[in-house]
Amino acid sequence: MAAPPGYPYRFSRRERDRLPGTGPLTGRAIAVTGAGCGIGRAVAARLAAAGAAVAIGDLDAELAKKTAGAIGAHSGGRLLGLPLDVTGTASFEDFLHTVETRLGPIDVLINNAGIMWVGPFEEEPEEAALRQFDVNVHGVLRGMKLVIPRMRKRGRGHVVNIASAASRVAPAGEATYAATKHAVHGYSTAVRAELRGTGVHVSLVMPGVVDTELAVGTATGPTRRLTTDQVADVVLDVVLRPRFEVFIPRRLAALTRLAALLPGRARDALHHALVPDQLAALSDRSVRAAYEQRTRTARHPEK
Repeated sequence: MAAPPGYPYRFSRRERDRLPGTGPLTGRAIAVTGAGCGIGRAVAARLAAAGAAVAIGDLDAELAKKTAGAIGAHSGGRLLGLPLDVTGTASFEDFLHTVETRLGPIDVLINNAGIMWVGPFEEEPEEAALRQFDVNVHGVLRGMKLVIPRMRKRGRGHVVNIASAASRVAPAGEATYAATKHAVHGYSTAVRAELRGTGVHVSLVMPGVVDTELAVGTATGPTRRLTTDQVADVVLDVVLRPRFEVFIPRRLAALTRLAALLPGRARDALHHALVPDQLAALSDRSVRAAYEQRTRTARHPEK
């Protein structure tokens, strides 16, 4: 078998057509957190179809195995479904060790696991706020701290953090969630600066509202609700062509840049016009009750 392409590398469609049975990520091992369902599942499926060996980590171990089996049967790729609690260092270490033992050194880590509580900030239960920081922030930091030293020793690697447009804007009703995503943005920016010249890349993928259980009952503003496949397509492209900030849709990047240049009143007006008010949108809180209860008590991070 021919050696895998150099990293990073992007195959053209014509090249892929000339290489039956292979893909642009053939020979690469990729780990995805929170991948039993939602965005993580779609990302894992897309990466497997591109030839990668993919490890699906999820707190629901049975779901992770079922998802790996379903994707593997469809794509014919090498997939692992493994238990992973991103809030525990021992669990994350065991996950990474198993992946590297069975699939080889991890080329890419996709930090996807995340949860969200929606409502007035003063009504948010403390446990919900703490849980969001545990999963959305410390889960990401933990993965980066554990995997990047291994990548730096090899002189190559890539961490892709699935953040949110809330990394740069803060919708009413998502105060803690927005704070966690702002934290991930700041941390990723600083780590990227430390890694300059090492061959290890850090990327932030920042989608708008995606059609998953995490976003049930929320509004999208002037943009359409994204599908998980749309996000997965962009993640695949980022893995193939590493860059730091990627918004979905792309016009959100222009919005954030424009807002940064405007004076206060104009910026507030732009925010009011384009950023959804989730307090106004969520007229029936019961639609999120089951999801929010499960993420607080069953400890099941998903995105």
